Amino acid sequence: MTSKEKVAALREEMQKNNVDAFIVYSSDPHMSEYLPEEWQERSWLSGFLGSAGFVVVTKDKAGLWTDGRYYTQAAIELEGSGIDLFKDGMEGTPNYIDWIISEIPSHGKVAVNDIATSNANWELLSSKFDAKNITLSGIPLLKEIWKDRRTPSKNPIYAHPVERAGKSVVDKLSAIRQKMEEQEVAVHIISSLDDVAWTLNLRGSDVQSNPVFLGYIVITKNDAILFTDLDKLEVEARKQMDDSFVKMMPYEEFFNHLKGIKNEKILISPNSNQSIFEILKTDNQFVKAAVPGNLMKAQKNDTELEGFRKVMVRDGVAMVKFLYWLNHAAGKEPMNEFSIGEKLRGFREEGENFVGESFGSIVGYKDNGAIMHYSAKKEGSKEVTNDASILVDSGGQYLEGTTDITRTFALGAVSDDFKRNSTLVLQGLIRLSMVKFPKGTKGVHLDAIARLPLWMEGKDFNHGTGHGVGSFMNVHEGPQNIRKDMNPQDLLPGMVCSNEPGYYLEGDYGIRHENLIAVREAEKTIHGTFYDFETLTFCPFFKDTIVKDILSEQEIAWLNQYHKTCEEKLAPHLEGEVKEWFLQLVSPL
Repeated sequence: MTSKEKVAALREEMQKNNVDAFIVYSSDPHMSEYLPEEWQERSWLSGFLGSAGFVVVTKDKAGLWTDGRYYTQAAIELEGSGIDLFKDGMEGTPNYIDWIISEIPSHGKVAVNDIATSNANWELLSSKFDAKNITLSGIPLLKEIWKDRRTPSKNPIYAHPVERAGKSVVDKLSAIRQKMEEQEVAVHIISSLDDVAWTLNLRGSDVQSNPVFLGYIVITKNDAILFTDLDKLEVEARKQMDDSFVKMMPYEEFFNHLKGIKNEKILISPNSNQSIFEILKTDNQFVKAAVPGNLMKAQKNDTELEGFRKVMVRDGVAMVKFLYWLNHAAGKEPMNEFSIGEKLRGFREEGENFVGESFGSIVGYKDNGAIMHYSAKKEGSKEVTNDASILVDSGGQYLEGTTDITRTFALGAVSDDFKRNSTLVLQGLIRLSMVKFPKGTKGVHLDAIARLPLWMEGKDFNHGTGHGVGSFMNVHEGPQNIRKDMNPQDLLPGMVCSNEPGYYLEGDYGIRHENLIAVREAEKTIHGTFYDFETLTFCPFFKDTIVKDILSEQEIAWLNQYHKTCEEKLAPHLEGEVKEWFLQLVSPL
């Protein structure tokens, strides 16, 4: 079925259930950003493949709301679907709830799939709809029309040993129970997949590029129960659970187990699915708060940070070999954006303990670089030659850590404007890398530092400057970030973030430069404790697109020192023509 036919089939189900509007969020029962194939409902319905966005279908209209990263991509992928694009965050774009209220009759009915809708979204919808006498219902309407939905994977669940995790399961559960005691709760439910995997030092591959598995955890003062597909647990994983006093039950028993919880005070994230709340709300009391382990996970311990440092050398070597190949082969052998991504994966696979990519590589040649989260298709992706610019955003999952790096460079002649804008973006990255900030600083306080060079010329970019990164875990991780939006979470030692300013000229080119950085304590003065960033990524920038006059002496010194560090870390692992070329790249500006 085409997207248009799928929407028509959905409208038939809506009519049968007397539904005036149906909302399809991009989520699964665990509110994941990246979804198992069987839960990619919004992508299946609309044809839009981006990681963020949701669809609203009424009896005669349909709309997709997504953010600035995906405006260009969504416009292309929605073509012919009958679904209109609403550019979330743009002036004049209506709030989707207000739009629904304006489109459906009074006393109308709106439905969502409540197992794939967060309690936070449910409460927001309810508060707005109640005021207009609109009914909100949980009905899985797509279940009836998505006939060939995939079944969950049978990929193994394996142990992530304490030698790499740096903290045992017993110690993690003890720390979580201490937080439960502080909040005077008897039961804690963990439903987010990365928090489940982190808490129990387990990993899997139920979600592409994310080493997680489908599961829930219920923790009480005396018990911890993992609900997952027991057939998938490897011997070492089972032993680790037994040794940590964690009981194991089938995934499908989770909701039945909840029915037996009565008269308890329950700690649960409002980002958990609404079905959980529906079962528990009558007989229990909720403490809605972030999962305590989420912040613990974000602050990497010494073992995890050392793991990052090791894999950054491995990843940097792969990147240099790849960059040498691409710069020398472009125009001499046939290649396209998709094949380039495959070639890059091949270089990473040569590295020790490589598990897979941390996300699908973004290889954008010429104007495709302006599509922020562009995904080149196997069929029909753009041919690449030794002309213009290319943006390559990629990363790897290694047993010791996760990488995420972007380099934008010229394969042939580029304009002076491109060079200037590329330098401004690099200047923003350097300034953020150099910053020192007091304890209590939040990501929003630092975001402007990376944007200022662009802002001074009336330019900007429509994505965050930085996101949290997991330790052999999801490449996008909270609770911290560096972006314009107000996030109350302080930046704390051990947090790993991306540093990725950009500039995008639709129809022409895109630029993004990205390293990973880790928060660390810098000094204590009479004014308090100050932090700075350790740059974790080792890979040179291309000097032929840098306008040196734009950079200050201090910024040039930072770049030269960065390249010297890259040389110290990577040169011992390179040889021959690749090494000679690399040494030219890292020579002083």
